[in-house]
Parts: sequence; C-alpha cells; structure tokens
Amino acid sequence: MNTDVLLETRGPVGLVTLNRTKALNALDLGMIRALHPALEAWAKEPAVQAVVIRGAGGRAFCAGGDVRAVAASLGSSAPEGQEPLASAFFREEYRLNHLIHHYPKPYLALVDGISMGGGLGLSVHGSHRVVTERLVLAMPETGIGLFPDVGGGWFLPRFPGEAGTYLGLTGARCTAADAMWLGYGTQHVPHDRLDAVVDALAAADWSAEPARDVATRVLSGFTTSPWESPLREHARAIDRCFGKDRVEDILAALEAEGTSWAQETRATLGRMSPTSLKVTLRQLRLCRGRPYDEVVTVEYRLSQHVTALPDFREGIRAVLVDKDNRPQWNPPTLAEVRDADVEACFTPLGERDLVVSAPR
Repeated sequence: MNTDVLLETRGPVGLVTLNRTKALNALDLGMIRALHPALEAWAKEPAVQAVVIRGAGGRAFCAGGDVRAVAASLGSSAPEGQEPLASAFFREEYRLNHLIHHYPKPYLALVDGISMGGGLGLSVHGSHRVVTERLVLAMPETGIGLFPDVGGGWFLPRFPGEAGTYLGLTGARCTAADAMWLGYGTQHVPHDRLDAVVDALAAADWSAEPARDVATRVLSGFTTSPWESPLREHARAIDRCFGKDRVEDILAALEAEGTSWAQETRATLGRMSPTSLKVTLRQLRLCRGRPYDEVVTVEYRLSQHVTALPDFREGIRAVLVDKDNRPQWNPPTLAEVRDADVEACFTPLGERDLVVSAPR
C-alpha cells in the first residue's frame, strides 16, 4: 500500500489525499501508479458520483513532479526489465493527466498552498479547481532546464492574452486572485472551509440533477470573492512584451517598456536556461489552439529530448540539490542556442512516441 496517496470513499465521493508531506506532496512514480488505477475504478463505479483531490500537511497541494529523482537516474542503467525512469515517469504522469482531462465525472481539486508544475497537471485538467487564499501557483520549469509540461502547451495559451507566455517563461508566482483571473481557479473558498466542503459533497443528493451541477451548487455555498489580481494590473504590458515569437524580441520589448516591473521581468528571464526559454516559447506557439491529445504527444517528445540535455541536470543541481541557485547553463546565452537544436527537441520518437486519444 502506498501511504503517500490516501484513497477512501465518503458516500458518493472518491477522496484522494496526497500525503507525501515532507516533499510538499511532490508527485513520484509510485504515487502516479497508485492514483491512476483508483481513478479508473471510480470512473466505472456507479456509487461514486465525484472525485475530490487534496494535499495533506497544510503547506502544499502538490509542489510538482519528482524531477529530482528523474535527474538522479540519468546516466545510469535501469534495472533489467524496467523502463528508464526518465521515460516511465513522464509517460505515466502524462497518461494520468490525460485521464483527468477526459474524466467522465466531476473532478474537484482543492488547491491549498503550493501548486507548481505537476500540481497543475493534477488540477487544471479537472472540472473544478477550488483555490484558497494560501495558493502559490507557478510553472517554474525554465529555471531547472525543463519546459512547462503536464499540458502547459495546452492550458497556458488559454490564459488571457499573453499571460500564459509570461508565466511559462518567467516561472512567476501567482496568487489565488491571479488564478481566478487566469481561469485556473473556478471557485475561491477560504482555507478553513475545505473540510466542510468535503463533508457537504459527501452529504449531497446527487440524484436530482447532473453531477457537475451538483458539485457546482455545493461549492457555491462556500465561495467568497478574492481580492484584485496583481497580475492583471500588468496585463497590457504583458501582452505588449510577450506577444513576440523570439525570446530576444521579448527582452528588447521589456527593455523598451522601461518600468521597474519590466526591468525585474527582464532580469528574471536572464536567470533562466537559455535553451529552456527558446524551447518553451516554441512549444507555446506550436501548441496554441491544438487539441490537448496532440499536445501530450509533443510534450512527451520534449520530455525525452530536454531531460537528456545538460541544463536539466544542472538546473536540478542548482535549485533542488545544492540549492546554490547559480546554475551554469550550457550554452550560457540565447545567442548560442541554435535554432536547429531547439527544433531537434521536437523530433518524433518513433515507436516510443506517446499517442493518446479521448475515451469513447
């Protein structure tokens, strides 16, 4: 039994509690392998009307995927008969995200505290994303030599204007009010009411109306209005600067903007992996408007190519292992990142490609 994922049913509700608290509920392969079959079983179980997922420990919903373990596995052979972790982890994580995206019943994520990277994969694809005043939301992958995956190529372009491009490139942190403005959050509920939300969902009558409507009605009894979104205040500047198709042009636009916000944003981009910045912008432009199922295939290709580059291991070392926050990127500048190397990250994997389709 995997104690990092607690599974139970409360009347008509399947309840998932992410319980890897010392790691801020970061999602590892064992947790994915516990979650996927449970969600599949509840999808087919007539007595289960909805699924709720939450994080234990009071600090995080899910701080991301366990990329530290993936990085540590690179360069060594997988045990005989086992798929290398770098391919197994992303393949199974993306399949789990795909299941949630097409889930046939209400899937309610109670997003309290930190939700980054893989935490968005467990939440943004569901029907209801309940955020609290303690939310810290981010896609920080360019700072570790990666790219905004778990469907980032699908959901970031769907945020208002160029906000998704800004968030995907900078890794900027968002508040609950930002999350509501972006459309990530569907309801804002105070942290101290979350247990009552679960109790109300378990006690609800699910027979009189469609299940999604029941879930929305129950949540409406707990919702409050968040404060104004700080991110929204910069929306026009974000659209002006981040609507470009080259990272160099974004930097030039920020320089021309001249405000303290633009200067800070430019400095932030200067700390990110140059390769990751170029791959991410290409990903977001390529995937804009594409069906989610196609984006999964693109992102799995990226996961295999990008994790094999030196910046991934160096980013993990600098941010998560040594924590000196002084990565030595290779290549170190945008000018040295060749277009051909960026395009190579999107190369099909042949028989290893991950191809998914919506359930019928």
